[in-house]
Amino acid sequence: MFDVIGFDADDTLWHNESIFNMTQEKFREILSHISPEVVDKTLSSNHIKNLKVFGYGIKGFIFSMVETSIELTNGEINGNEILKIIDSGKDMLAEPIVLLPHVKGVIDMLSKKYSLLLITKGDLFDQESKVVRSGLAEYFTAVEIVSDKNCETYKKILYRHNIAASRFLMIGNSMRSDIVPIVNIGSHAVHIPYHTTWDHEKKHPYIDPKKFKKLNHIGLLPGLIEEMA
Repeated sequence: MFDVIGFDADDTLWHNESIFNMTQEKFREILSHISPEVVDKTLSSNHIKNLKVFGYGIKGFIFSMVETSIELTNGEINGNEILKIIDSGKDMLAEPIVLLPHVKGVIDMLSKKYSLLLITKGDLFDQESKVVRSGLAEYFTAVEIVSDKNCETYKKILYRHNIAASRFLMIGNSMRSDIVPIVNIGSHAVHIPYHTTWDHEKKHPYIDPKKFKKLNHIGLLPGLIEEMA
């Protein structure tokens, strides 16, 4: 049924969103005199607005926290507090890569039978670093780091690697980025939800649940692939 399997990285192979959540908690503490709901809502709005400027990733998130802190304090936030925000961002970039359960064994197993592609969006430097630190790089025939994931992005990747859409399977945690566009170009998809999802990724066009598969965890993937093949 397919020759090549694509994998998302963040929150599919290793923990990522939980790191953002922990940093956001620190941010609330810095602005503790302001309602947490207001802080979260303003940060979310600024972060999404800034995607078109800074793209996806930690650096854009840091800029958005700084902007939010200035906005909510009417410019009265002091330099030490700004430095705390920047340092929290540096901590995010240095955070160890922690693979999700079953990932190493599943990737190792599947790489012996299929060509594997890693397709992730975000800051080039940060994502390259995470791929290397994950210890998984050797299992992938190619790594694609993109600014966004949509139908055109996937079409270009498949064209570049000479892969027929009908022979491609994508694995990911995000309906918006990993499943909907893949199904819409005629490829196969398996959704493996992460325990927490960024609000921005929750918004996506409706898609018939019969057009993709869903698993509780990646350890079940080899069995499903055997059934699909």
